[in-house]
Amino acid sequence: MTYPEVEALLADPGATTLALIPTGSTEAHGPHLPLATDSIICEEMARRACVRLDALGYASVRMPTLHYAVTDWAADFAGSVGVSRDCARLQLLETAARLCDMGFDGVVLVNAHLEPGNIETLRAATREFGDRDGPGTLIFPDKTRRKNAAKLSAEFQSGSCHAGRYETSLVLAVDPNLVRGALAAALEPHHVALHEHIARGAASFRDCGLDQAYCGDPAQGSAEEGHASYDALAEIVVDAVQAALPLR
Repeated sequence: MTYPEVEALLADPGATTLALIPTGSTEAHGPHLPLATDSIICEEMARRACVRLDALGYASVRMPTLHYAVTDWAADFAGSVGVSRDCARLQLLETAARLCDMGFDGVVLVNAHLEPGNIETLRAATREFGDRDGPGTLIFPDKTRRKNAAKLSAEFQSGSCHAGRYETSLVLAVDPNLVRGALAAALEPHHVALHEHIARGAASFRDCGLDQAYCGDPAQGSAEEGHASYDALAEIVVDAVQAALPLR
């Protein structure tokens, strides 16, 4: 969009306007998926959610992606680049505040990066935004919440899903050329209950036995499963928006 197009969108007095921000990361996702996997996934989540929201009567836009987040767990792997929690939180807060000051009724943080510190940062930013003295609503559709996770695949629900079947399928659904297919097909299933390691105090993928930065079963990924997961993910975003910001 151009700036006059954004001006026109915000000038419509009858529109409930939304800015969806894909919040990705830059980190290792096995030997078969790009470092930008989380960004690729949340961009497509946001795109599909915008289509559904517009069909319901919202006026939504997908903002450019935030590619850097809290990524301490993958720091041992080349190419993984993260920022501190304070840096991430402030960027989320200031970006959302400026969009709402500009005239958007709501800002939606569309996330695919499940590192505990990142999820906590997104939640903290959402709470802090609600306490600010200013316009607008900040919405975080948290797919790690039980009711949302129940809509997603069995591998996702198991917690053994970093660069596994679930995420490999999501990338395949966007562009099969982004997946190193021969490498993915050769990877053995590697089931690791990450939530159990988190509970015992683990702080990195290597600490959990993810020596190649993946767990789950990437060889079983398919574009068909990815499209089905995107349908569920878009539904999670739409449900969160409708609950927090009804149409005018």
